[in-house]
Amino acid sequence: MDSNQQIAGTLLGLLHQGAPAEDFAQQLAAVEALPSSHADKAGLVETVRQAMAVRNRLEMLQQREQGMVAVMESAQDLSERLELSDLLTTLVKRTRHLLGADMAWISELDEARGVFQALAADGGLTRGSTAMRIRSDRGTASIVMATRMPFTTPDYLHDTRFTHDPKFDDIFRAEGISALVGVPLIWQDEVIGLLFAADRYARVHTTQNIAILRTLATHGAVALRNARDFERIHAALGKADEARAELERHARNVQAAADAHEQITALLARGASLSALCQTVAELLGGSLLVLDEAAQVISRGTATGYAGSAAQRYQAHGEHSAELASALRQARVTGRSVQAYEVDGELCRVMPVIGGEDALGTLALFHRRRLEDIAERTFERCSSVIGIVLLSQERQAASNSREMSELMRALISPRQGEIAVLRDRSERFSVDLDQPLVLVLAELDGPSTSYAVRRLLQVGSLGPCLIDEIDGVLVILCGATRAPEVQQALSTWARREAGAVHRGVLSRPISSPAELPALHATLKRALGVLKRLGVNERLVGQNELALYSTLFETHDATSLGQFLEASIGPLLAHDRKRGTDLGATLLCYFDCHQNAKTTAQQLGIHVNTVRQRLATVEHLLGPWEQAARALEVHIALRLWRLRG
Repeated sequence: MDSNQQIAGTLLGLLHQGAPAEDFAQQLAAVEALPSSHADKAGLVETVRQAMAVRNRLEMLQQREQGMVAVMESAQDLSERLELSDLLTTLVKRTRHLLGADMAWISELDEARGVFQALAADGGLTRGSTAMRIRSDRGTASIVMATRMPFTTPDYLHDTRFTHDPKFDDIFRAEGISALVGVPLIWQDEVIGLLFAADRYARVHTTQNIAILRTLATHGAVALRNARDFERIHAALGKADEARAELERHARNVQAAADAHEQITALLARGASLSALCQTVAELLGGSLLVLDEAAQVISRGTATGYAGSAAQRYQAHGEHSAELASALRQARVTGRSVQAYEVDGELCRVMPVIGGEDALGTLALFHRRRLEDIAERTFERCSSVIGIVLLSQERQAASNSREMSELMRALISPRQGEIAVLRDRSERFSVDLDQPLVLVLAELDGPSTSYAVRRLLQVGSLGPCLIDEIDGVLVILCGATRAPEVQQALSTWARREAGAVHRGVLSRPISSPAELPALHATLKRALGVLKRLGVNERLVGQNELALYSTLFETHDATSLGQFLEASIGPLLAHDRKRGTDLGATLLCYFDCHQNAKTTAQQLGIHVNTVRQRLATVEHLLGPWEQAARALEVHIALRLWRLRG
């Protein structure tokens, strides 16, 4: 009886301490080792077995209690609205702890791609376990997705009940995973995710474990759905805020555009100058504004206060961006909208043609730092109409002012010239004295229109007192003989630098009476045609210099003139081109020096023997040329060659 009481006391102590099953197994082994003759051995064995059963029931009750606590804690976590990532991390850690699993994770279904993506994991040993993903038709995910029921396997890698995903299997091999149990996260009869627990040994999970796992999965589904609904609501609210902000911004822009239109219209009504309008538009658009004429020359500008860009100041009419500017203007004329022409150093150049009636009066070029909003673009485009009204008004005023000058010029060169006394009185209004020697200039421009050239030259005022007009497409200028060199220089400079145009012209010899003007005009007009056939450009040639060629070549075209030069001095010119010599210039100087070798040497700054050697080479190339008829032909050809440049 003493040994029986001792064993019973030991068993009660183990139950009280919550000892592990191994301790009870040791007691059972000790009792079974008693001799058969021991009194009540069978009763002792049964007592130990009953104690082991009680211990197992207590353990089960404890597990259930832990499960209930975990469920309540999860519910409490949900009620406290933890961050989704924190909540899911807590959930997988609790799952792993309750099931005694080596690893646990929760995945969400991406319906668009058909993939389960791990959101939180615990117990992983490799980096791959933190970002696991598997297609919904692969692995245990496919079975859980299809059945919406828990699924467990003691040996995942060798289970043939589903289609394996090689990459997912590689992660399990690296982790050493064997057993796996998974339950679905279901919301409104739809699988939205999965909760897994895995072990690195073969294991069969109890019904109680799976029930706890399903309850935790339900909490996970609630957390996911609440979080996603919150994200959608937040996104919707954000879009509503954005829409409201956009509406408010649009309303402000519309009001600003209306204010800008009212301000510009008020300035126009008060007769504001072009420069005042430019400055106002620049301030409204926050950049630099240029008004360009037909030849892309700046006629007015304005810059917003505080704008630091310098592209407008560096603008050149025929600079590196002229092709882009021209292309953008062509597009703008077709579409009727402004077009971005180019970008330089972070500044955008937007252009809009200025139209008056059916003609293009010029261009607006706006330089700014950032892309214009639609309302600002519309404001810029409306401003072009206002600027167009001002330019058209200026053009009509200029035309009115120059009409009297044009009538006077046409009266002076008309074959039916009016009374000189009347014309003399009219010319005095333009500070032109018809009693002094006069010079007439005729010029052609292969660029902007001649009428534009007349307007610009009158605006520039660099020609001084003179009469300027466009007659039959030709620029005609009448001035005093003493001012002829200044007019010649000013006209050439303007045509080359500002208009960027190829030009040619004829400067008459001084005349003493305005009565000579009709005949002189006709002569110069014929001479201008000869210049064009000769291919002379970028020059204003004196009438005396051109007289001989006008007589000889007035009816010739460019081809026949080329043939004449080739026949007369072709070998000489070819030798100069090939050898880099200057025999043509030497021979022409020899003619100008009355065929005196010594004087020619002094003019050229070389030795007289060098001149004689060059003349010998000329004779070798051209043959005997010193006979009077042949010398005249060669001299004329050299003059023509020099004239053509």
